[in-house]
Amino acid sequence: MTQGSWYQRGTSCKILLGPLYAEGMTDLLARRQERLKRDEARLWREDFLGGLDVLQARFVKQAFARHTHEEFTVGVVHQGAAEFWNRGAERVAPDGSVMLINADEVTTGHSFVEDGYLHLVLYPSAEQLRAVAAQVAGKRVETPFFPESVAFAPEVAHRLTVAHRVLSDFTASRLTRDAVLQAALVSLVSTLSEARGTPAPLGQERAAVREARAYLDAHAVEDVSLDDLAGVSGLSAFHLSRVFREEVGLPPHAYQVQARVRRAQAWLAAGWGLAEVALAAGFNDQSAFSNQFKRHVGVTPGQYVRSFGPKKR
Repeated sequence: MTQGSWYQRGTSCKILLGPLYAEGMTDLLARRQERLKRDEARLWREDFLGGLDVLQARFVKQAFARHTHEEFTVGVVHQGAAEFWNRGAERVAPDGSVMLINADEVTTGHSFVEDGYLHLVLYPSAEQLRAVAAQVAGKRVETPFFPESVAFAPEVAHRLTVAHRVLSDFTASRLTRDAVLQAALVSLVSTLSEARGTPAPLGQERAAVREARAYLDAHAVEDVSLDDLAGVSGLSAFHLSRVFREEVGLPPHAYQVQARVRRAQAWLAAGWGLAEVALAAGFNDQSAFSNQFKRHVGVTPGQYVRSFGPKKR
């Protein structure tokens, strides 16, 4: 075979393979674009100061229902922008900003842009932030309060991002993990929080709402009525419904759904099966349970089990 014939054959092969190559690349790029449009989330707990939850997610289609967290929500946004409701208004957190939601504040959340956003979140408890604030102040202090829902603080955002980068490396030592978490929270508290005095004594309506909340927490999976809540609170059903929403930020039925999801989290962590939890938590079926769980927690029940469920030996 002459050199020319080999070259021609090689050229012919190249020409024939060209469309196949282009088609393969197009398919590969399409799959990559489709993957980028999917929600991906990972949630786990660090041992720091008794346990601190960490969420790393890329949210594109995720839409959080109105909900509250017992802990503070501290997140840094990258590669996009998030929109969320907090303190009576819609907020937008762009790339590089810090999202701050105080404990028990009502919030929602979804992407502000078509391509989604990267969300790196810590959920410190009030006790943990008090411990950090006491370290900063050198004395015992009240629970810190964050006056802004969205803050532009490059140093804080950098510390939070570094912490997440280290925490995502599960080979990092516990001392290293604790150190970056401490540095991030110290920067956060010293830069963005303010002290708050002891709250004023609760009035009759606030005391009634407190009783109603406690009842819903204790009877989360039962078919509770407004009349039941009125009976334990001492207010009329109509009056209680109005002041409950004003005080908590959620109507009683939405608060009960949230209480059921919290029960479900505990049962999943204890090793209960998904179908068993869905039924025990008061949901009509597993699909309804899964949808509500993801709307409140940000991950599916199955993903939650992989992070917090009993470890298989």
